[in-house]
Amino acid sequence: MADTTTHPVRHTGGVYGRSIVAQIRAITEYPADFWVMASAGVMWNVLQFAFLTVLFAAVPDVAGWRYHEMLMLSGLLTVAAGSTALLCDGIWSTGTYVLKGEIDYRITRPAPVVVQVASSHIGMQGFGEVAFGLVMTVYGWIGAGMGLAAIPAGVLGLACAIVIECALITMLCAVNFWIKGTNSVFAFVMLDLQHNAMTLPLALFPAAVKLVTMFVLPVAFVNFVPVAVLTGHLGPWWLVGPPLAAAASVLAAVGVYRLGLRSYDSSGH
Repeated sequence: MADTTTHPVRHTGGVYGRSIVAQIRAITEYPADFWVMASAGVMWNVLQFAFLTVLFAAVPDVAGWRYHEMLMLSGLLTVAAGSTALLCDGIWSTGTYVLKGEIDYRITRPAPVVVQVASSHIGMQGFGEVAFGLVMTVYGWIGAGMGLAAIPAGVLGLACAIVIECALITMLCAVNFWIKGTNSVFAFVMLDLQHNAMTLPLALFPAAVKLVTMFVLPVAFVNFVPVAVLTGHLGPWWLVGPPLAAAASVLAAVGVYRLGLRSYDSSGH
């Protein structure tokens, strides 16, 4: 039996890894479903790519942002969103598990409940989203004239984007411990905010939107701030923002989920 007290991080990582591997094995048993879902993940992003291409055929820039910079903005957001589907898509089932009392079983297992729930499902559309998002980002990177020297900052921004996205969705899905329902409404609202606002320069929006997306729900640090730093729209000191936002988001997600578990009273109550 694994020593869960001496090596808790290793044990938790092992539980998560085995669960994800099991999900991948299940996916490979139905290759047709995989390709359909992966293609669906690509389609919306193809439309976004086409929209930007048509838009910049008519205008030279949007609030000072040029075509390839905007591709990086959309591409990084797509990679982050797709990564959540691959890494923690099960967290969207929190509300369902609460209603059905399925959290009970996970509480008795020697691993964090949030890890068990998050790794209980993989969104196959994420494969298509991540793949096409990377294509958009790399194409935009090359077109914007970004050199090899910027790669470390780009990798840091990408890693922080994935962590922030996963953490914020986890935190908002945890609201279902108190507001019972199968749909994580607050998480959907956040995604809607991102796809409507974070694919455009923040300069287009009023100060209230900037404050909310920077310091209340830090979705701006998923894609806008890293890309703005890389392309020179923000100073290099802003590069400390994504790691700080990632750390704060993880702490908030863990804290809210723990509070939710404390208030959990199984099904039928």
